[in-house]
Amino acid sequence: QLNMAKKKEAFLKEFKEGPLQFKPTYKFDLYSDVYDTSEKKRKPAWTDRILWKVKNLSQVASKEGDFPEEEQLISVTLNSYVSHMSYGISDHKPVTGTFVLELKPLLSVPLVMLNPEGEWTAEHDVLIRYSAVPEFPSSAWDWIGLFKVDFRHVNDYVTYAWVEDDEISSDNDSKQVYISASEIPKKGGEYLLCYFSNNLQSIVGISEPFQV
Repeated sequence: QLNMAKKKEAFLKEFKEGPLQFKPTYKFDLYSDVYDTSEKKRKPAWTDRILWKVKNLSQVASKEGDFPEEEQLISVTLNSYVSHMSYGISDHKPVTGTFVLELKPLLSVPLVMLNPEGEWTAEHDVLIRYSAVPEFPSSAWDWIGLFKVDFRHVNDYVTYAWVEDDEISSDNDSKQVYISASEIPKKGGEYLLCYFSNNLQSIVGISEPFQV
């Protein structure tokens, strides 16, 4: 049924799956390894599946600008694709897959350069100046976040500014956005700025650490 759907549905054709080298995982009598003995006596089936695809980010970027052609930014290798027949709390048996991800090397030159302007304090609005390489595929959904220097995840921001909604000036070389004083941490400390690209779904620029 899945193979038939992949032939008809364009979006499914992009997905890959490992070889089905395990027994059908549905339908079992609860707390047993016995296939369905109810009145329906359903035929065993490979109902539980893991499909994956790799989004070529350079293709996404090319929709909004002439981003240089790149090789696939991420390659995926399937290490294992197995069922776990010892689990019996459901009429399905769980399936897991393990993968190896190979990422494109970090760019030596950032796509976006960031600089905090002037003194950063909770007593007044603060400014950020940034510039991007000419081929950078910017988006209205891009944002610049204020992070503590020891942040671990893109969602660890203290506050952020939208690159378009909070823009106050622009010229050929750079743009400027602001963050309201009410958003600046009163306690202060060492922080940095990060530019998050919606098209590339990653941080593409990080400032030097600075004091608030």
